[in-house]
Amino acid sequence: MNAAAPSEAVADGNQRVAAVFDEIADLLEVQGGNAFRVAAYRNASRTVRNLGRNVSDMVHAGEHLDALRGIGKDLAGKIAEIVASGTCAQLEALRHEMPPGLAELLQLPGVGPRRVQTLHDQLGVASLPDLRDAAEQGRIRALRGFGPAAEKRLLQAVQQQLRRDRRFALPSVADTVALLLSGLQAVPGVKRAVAAGSFRRQRDTVGDVDLLVTTHAPVAVIEALASYSGVTRVLAQGSTRSSVVLANGLQVDLRVVPPASFGAAWLYFTGSKAHNIALRRIAQDAGLKLNEYGLYRGGERVAGETEDSVYEALGLPWIEPELREDRGELEAARAGTLPKLLQEVDLRGDLHVHDDSGLGDVGLRMLAQAAIARKLRYLAITERVRPAGGLGTLDAAALARRLAAIDAANEGLAGCTLLKAIEVEILEDGRLDLPARMDLSGVDLVIGTVARELELPAAKQTDRLLRAMDHPAFTILAHPTNRLLLERGPSAFNLERVLRHARDRGCFVELDAQPQRLDLDDIACRMARDIGVLVSISSVARTPAELANLRWGAGQARRGWLEASHVLNTRPLPELRRLLAAAMGRRPPVAAKAAPSSRQEIIHG
Repeated sequence: MNAAAPSEAVADGNQRVAAVFDEIADLLEVQGGNAFRVAAYRNASRTVRNLGRNVSDMVHAGEHLDALRGIGKDLAGKIAEIVASGTCAQLEALRHEMPPGLAELLQLPGVGPRRVQTLHDQLGVASLPDLRDAAEQGRIRALRGFGPAAEKRLLQAVQQQLRRDRRFALPSVADTVALLLSGLQAVPGVKRAVAAGSFRRQRDTVGDVDLLVTTHAPVAVIEALASYSGVTRVLAQGSTRSSVVLANGLQVDLRVVPPASFGAAWLYFTGSKAHNIALRRIAQDAGLKLNEYGLYRGGERVAGETEDSVYEALGLPWIEPELREDRGELEAARAGTLPKLLQEVDLRGDLHVHDDSGLGDVGLRMLAQAAIARKLRYLAITERVRPAGGLGTLDAAALARRLAAIDAANEGLAGCTLLKAIEVEILEDGRLDLPARMDLSGVDLVIGTVARELELPAAKQTDRLLRAMDHPAFTILAHPTNRLLLERGPSAFNLERVLRHARDRGCFVELDAQPQRLDLDDIACRMARDIGVLVSISSVARTPAELANLRWGAGQARRGWLEASHVLNTRPLPELRRLLAAAMGRRPPVAAKAAPSSRQEIIHG
């Protein structure tokens, strides 16, 4: 007798687990992994998809999932991990160990793991642009199993995907969003104008911008957006909604909603889609219906004017927008363990700042005054040191003079202390590129940076970073993955292993808040939090104005579930000095405590 098909609700609940197993199998196959291991994940995916029960309910009930066909103890543990966090450590490790573009290729129609492996191994294709170039140059048709027709289909698919996937770095659209909201708020009759979507959730890139307005004069608001000076094309325009395209290609979608529905609409259009689906499932289980107009019991609206009212009616506390990704935030909300997210004002200093002014003591004072204006109590003035010399670098003697200048500047400052830091390149073999016999006794911290050989195989890149951190003076690993948003993907290495080593070694990792980096990403921030590594949020400013980059770092940290206690530069200066001294071997190091998290036990236990 055939098993009954799972209900729609159960299918939705099991889809997430199956999708993770499918992706693991795909990535293993692209890497040429063991065929039996690949098959095990594919079989597990089918088992979960075809279950007549919700696997999440089984986990919460403490049932033994390894009794299911094809599910052993290892896979059962991974299912529990996915239910708790929406992902698993193995998947995140696989993503970091291979060029990220390869995973994007798997999303194209007709491109499976074996074809991706062939394209990568024989043509060096590692991203959508690589595939487009190879197809345009006619190099794909010569591969076995492809041909001219397949090459043409691939070119069409990749061109369509690249158009659809065009995104913008979050900081690059912030000023535009502020201007739009200011203009809409000034329209007579407008009560409230806010941003929603991925912009409100502080994703590092956004595909478009969603704006929400409450007003009794919707036509005036629609016309105001259409007449905005940056609009080059009106895609759609109605009585309560409008879509336009700006000169830079950014699409802006505007919706006008009544005050009674504002909270439900803001919740709905903020997303994410996965978070909204999970909320609707909770509403259904309670005999309610949730949509962008409100929360209903039958035909009666029971909540919707505010987001708080919707969450409260569902038995939940309000959830910060940055957490709304269905990565365990609803379970944490039920358990009363939602994090108290970091605020930018929690940052007491900045541990990676360059003085590129060329003004000597004047430049140092300008940075200090800008820091004081931002209520920062310390700045680490970071000098680039390379034995080979070159523009912007210092040899040992010049460094000693610079450190003395920082000491002198501190004597005339009140309200901000300048710390002394050096930035050193990590060589391919993991050694720090320091001049021989350089005296580091006057340095407060040493920042290690990978600047070259970014494409090393994952194992070699991992070993490189581990060896660098073993240097007795190593303090902070700068922008660990070396990604450049929308330009260059992250380097391949075992991130979890590197973070564990940083914890055991007693050093720290940086969240580089430069708008083009935002490195670490949100997933890596949360991994650092769970493992117990303190994160240093740094502006990497080169001018006083760029200290404002800390805003973006704080937003990224919030998406990574970081509280103030998880961030190095929230410490008062005396405590910070103790931590830095311990990292540099000047006193016995004390490992940071891991944040309390059920996910930690599953992923890293």
